Amino acid sequence: MLIGLVRDSVMQCFCHTCRAPGILPAVSRRSAPIKKNNKIRSKQPRLSKKVKFITTEIRCQEKSRGGLSYEVILAEPAPNVAVPKRPVTPGKNVSVEEIEQKLKAAEERRISLEAKKMADISNKLAKVEEATRKKDEITNEFITQTKEQLESKMELHVEKREAIISDLKEKLKIHSQEIEKTRETLEQQKANEQKAIEEKLKIAQSLRDENIKKMLDRLKEHERRAELVRQNKAQSQDIDGQPNAIASSG
Repeated sequence: MLIGLVRDSVMQCFCHTCRAPGILPAVSRRSAPIKKNNKIRSKQPRLSKKVKFITTEIRCQEKSRGGLSYEVILAEPAPNVAVPKRPVTPGKNVSVEEIEQKLKAAEERRISLEAKKMADISNKLAKVEEATRKKDEITNEFITQTKEQLESKMELHVEKREAIISDLKEKLKIHSQEIEKTRETLEQQKANEQKAIEEKLKIAQSLRDENIKKMLDRLKEHERRAELVRQNKAQSQDIDGQPNAIASSG
């Protein structure tokens, strides 16, 4: 419809003072055939066919060569528009008893609300206490189990340590016994070797004494024989000297 108004105004006049008529007949416009769309569309509420037409003003101005600009004014600005006011409800005559009853009911509602709030708070506190109690029980149970596990591990560790220490002690005892046995064997061997050396020294001393004695006996025998040889030689000289003396005297 707006396009038809613009077209009619252009065909009538190009000045700034002409106004289009208030009510214009509907302009028929042939449109190209529209292809049907098989898509399901949601139903929209139909608008009433009654359209309220208002005074329309179209201003045309040539901005450039071969170009036009249109200014469409649908209506003039209204100077003062009255804002509808809310109707004031007439006051009711309320008695003192009704006010007291309302206050009493409000007090009862407040007390019931406070009681409900307190009940909710007590329920929440009970739940919190129950959760705290369960948490404490779980914590205590965990602590107890952990303590028992640690104690069992410590006992097992102590048993293993004592077993290792006893094994080491046994090994050290056996080693010390072997060392003592080896020491005694060495001392026995040393004593035997010392005894053998002393016996060898005694035998060597006795042999030396015997050899010295034999040598002394040989020396004495040699001296005795030498003495006999000297005596025999002296006697032979004396015997040889007597014939010579007899010959000289004769």
